Amino acid sequence: MAEMSEKPEPSRGVTIAVHAAFIVAVIGMGGWIGSSNIPGPWYVALEKPWFTPPNWMFAPVWTVLYVLIGIVGARKALYGGAQGLWLLQMAANFAWSPVFFGLQQPRWALPIIGVMWLSILAFIVVEWRRDRISALMFVPYLAWVSVASALNIAIVVLN
Repeated sequence: MAEMSEKPEPSRGVTIAVHAAFIVAVIGMGGWIGSSNIPGPWYVALEKPWFTPPNWMFAPVWTVLYVLIGIVGARKALYGGAQGLWLLQMAANFAWSPVFFGLQQPRWALPIIGVMWLSILAFIVVEWRRDRISALMFVPYLAWVSVASALNIAIVVLN
């Protein structure tokens, strides 16, 4: 198992509370942003690439990813590590939907998703030796954001 920091071990109650708070906060913010920026007719009318996932897939995938992101955020709060990269990917994550769907600006969303992708990758690289569990929990997130990035690029090119 990868070594964590030299901080004293928090109590079980504190650990559970911090994990619950992070998971609820990340899912809550993600859900609020998602429900405030519903794709709607504008998105439906766009020409999309063949690899566009079905609409029903987005909510469950993001829910699972947000649980993982919340767990990782709690681990960084409790034990230290790449907290800045965690915050950067979270800021980019929460900024992307309002720009892409809310403002209907896929071109403006490209640099945001680029920052998100790079910060997730950097987080995995930085935490790989220090906290392998957190790094591995971000691998599915990187995979999904890779698909989302390709989709964002394709929508810009096709439209």
